[in-house]
Amino acid sequence: MDIALAPEDIAFQEEARAWLMANKPTEPRPIDGKDAAAFDRAWQRTLFDGGWAGVHWPRQFGGRGLSGFHQAIWYEELARTGAPPYNNATFIALMHAGPTLIQCGSDAQKADHLPRILKGDSLWSQGFSEPGAGSDLANISTTGEIDGDHLVVNGQKMWTSIGLYSDYQELLVRVEPGSKRHHGLAWLICDMRTPGIEVRPIKIMTNENAVNMVYYDNVRIPLSNMVGKIGEGWKVAMSTLSFERGTGFIGDQLALLERVEAVIAMARKTRLETGRLAIEDDDIAYRLGRIKAETVAIRAMTLSTISEIERRGAPGAEASIMKLLMTTTYKALSEVAAEVMGWSFFEYGDHRSTNPWTYHFLYSWVLTIAGGSSEIQREIIADRILNLPRAR
Repeated sequence: MDIALAPEDIAFQEEARAWLMANKPTEPRPIDGKDAAAFDRAWQRTLFDGGWAGVHWPRQFGGRGLSGFHQAIWYEELARTGAPPYNNATFIALMHAGPTLIQCGSDAQKADHLPRILKGDSLWSQGFSEPGAGSDLANISTTGEIDGDHLVVNGQKMWTSIGLYSDYQELLVRVEPGSKRHHGLAWLICDMRTPGIEVRPIKIMTNENAVNMVYYDNVRIPLSNMVGKIGEGWKVAMSTLSFERGTGFIGDQLALLERVEAVIAMARKTRLETGRLAIEDDDIAYRLGRIKAETVAIRAMTLSTISEIERRGAPGAEASIMKLLMTTTYKALSEVAAEVMGWSFFEYGDHRSTNPWTYHFLYSWVLTIAGGSSEIQREIIADRILNLPRAR
């Protein structure tokens, strides 16, 4: 894959940069809650009206129909211009649910949901993990019992991002009595306004109500909301997770380089307690150099992954390599930033707008779990890529 920008790519980059500089919000994103969700909906609508929603989505589904390489350029320009990042309340709708429906949904499901996702009219959450089935997703026990033309769902989900403010949910349930592991599951479109759903927020270490517990008490979901057939839920869920790990974190991967340069700039003007500039400290300089090299490599690998996705139509197991590398490098960068900042690192307040570097440090720990823990990513790499014996 030739990663040099062709003239038409440069033109796209300049167009994206100019539009973002002219249209990005002038006010900071609210700290949390309904106001933050409303901000994200409004920004997504601005993107849609400007023709920038779904850069990589096919034209027949409302996108621009451009290449994954153009999507990567777009993500880099989001980071470069300081525009709101993609990983907000619209993330699951745009990066999980939408691509899954495009690949696995019926024509009616696509027509109903895809336009609203692109416009920011519907936010989605993910109902996969459970108290006894997080990293071991195949162990889910939430059930869906067929009753006429509905499924009656009972059970509990946890770590449900955006659950409190979502309109719909990608919900994985067990529909075949007595089934085990990957068999007998269904992937459902769950309207979060349906009676019998209770959402309880969980505050995470960044001081945000970003995840939730969700309880289902005889929740009736139409069978027409099932994506795929009865018993094929695991296959559809793997499509969802491949998008999450393969394309969902591409924006974070490409934004890393901007953050590395920002920490290097901070190290060049910040003095340590010894009186020396942080960049003059051999250990800090070495670690920043290594992190920058790793970040440049991650960018190259990300673009290579995009090329593979273009060829195959969907991410593969290699996505776990990128997820793991991005997580470990992001965490290492946040730790160096903390050393450079010294005591000012602890002036966090209550959100990223007060001190973004402390937020990045805290969020780097969240990323070791979100989208599949680092341990699970290593298992996938060992099993599906390296063909090593499975862990017992």
